[in-house]
Amino acid sequence: MALSSSLSCIKRYQVFSSFHGPDVRKGFLSHLHSVFASKGITTFNDQKIERGQTIGPELIQGIREARVSIVVLSKKYASSSWCLDELVEILKCKEALGQIVMTVFYEVDPSDVKKQSGVFGEAFEKTCQGKNEEVKIRWRNALAHVATIAGEHSLNWDNEAKMIQKIVTDVSDKLNLTPSRDFEGMVGMEAHLKRLNSLLCLESDEVKMIGIWGPAGIGKTTIARTLFNKLSSIFPFKCFMENLKGSIKGGAEHYSKLSLQKQLLSEILKQENMKIHHLGTIKQWLHDQKVLIILDDVDDLEQLEVLAEDPSWFGSGSRIIVTTEDKNILKAHRIQDIYHVDFPSEEEALEILCLSAFKQSSIPDGFEELANKDRI
Repeated sequence: MALSSSLSCIKRYQVFSSFHGPDVRKGFLSHLHSVFASKGITTFNDQKIERGQTIGPELIQGIREARVSIVVLSKKYASSSWCLDELVEILKCKEALGQIVMTVFYEVDPSDVKKQSGVFGEAFEKTCQGKNEEVKIRWRNALAHVATIAGEHSLNWDNEAKMIQKIVTDVSDKLNLTPSRDFEGMVGMEAHLKRLNSLLCLESDEVKMIGIWGPAGIGKTTIARTLFNKLSSIFPFKCFMENLKGSIKGGAEHYSKLSLQKQLLSEILKQENMKIHHLGTIKQWLHDQKVLIILDDVDDLEQLEVLAEDPSWFGSGSRIIVTTEDKNILKAHRIQDIYHVDFPSEEEALEILCLSAFKQSSIPDGFEELANKDRI
């Protein structure tokens, strides 16, 4: 199947790695990705993309939809115009989308990257031959910028395995895959979690499916992520599947269904390259396992039928949480416990305003009349 027919399946990963294959793919990078997989962190795989003179739309989309990009700067990184174009796109995403960018200086000095000097600079100069001035300036600026982003230097580590573990820990922290207090202080979060806790009935051994429903941008994913962080420690198997919207489309429907099941099982069981041959595989693997699964941004009933068709697919005590903008999808899937995330109350809206404008939860002296003037 052509990759272009399955673009909808590309975005369900968390890390994009930019690297020069001959320098690091078989050693450092393969070990890094292996540890990522063991931690349930999904990575973009570019091995099926045919490389040309310029990066194509599949790769650009892959870069834009990653949550974290890791740039592995090695001695021959700049020998590839492909790598340099990737870097330019990554830095665009950093600037425009707030994407997290991390660096690894692998057997190369950051100053050589910044100044395009030494062996690194020699490789860069060869790549620049025949290129117009605009392209060369764009590449030089990108290298100078990325060299200033703090990262790990392989020359500073005696043990590469420990460096890899440090990188994975840093990425995990940035992805909020470990329990975090980042959202606990958000206005209204405590109330959301309290209401959801009553629906979850964690003391019950039955398998429960819970819906979180509300308009786009209201905070459903943030609530679900906070819930996931708080509950992860009590479930031996867990998975947070993000950005499911549009994941089942057109002529690639059967392939995309198998791909969704493969992704869920790979993340839960921490196994790479799982072979999924039929759509009953999830039940086969998980029917006796206690799992926590969050299906985020569901927009098609078929997504639920593929990933969580029936409670019997999962072991006792399992909890399946679905976020969606469409309440009818939840009803059609016979999900009865539905939590509606509504717009903030007048008091909450005022608190949000105060936190944003004054960095405190209440109105400071002298602003009472102004703040109350526009209250609904």
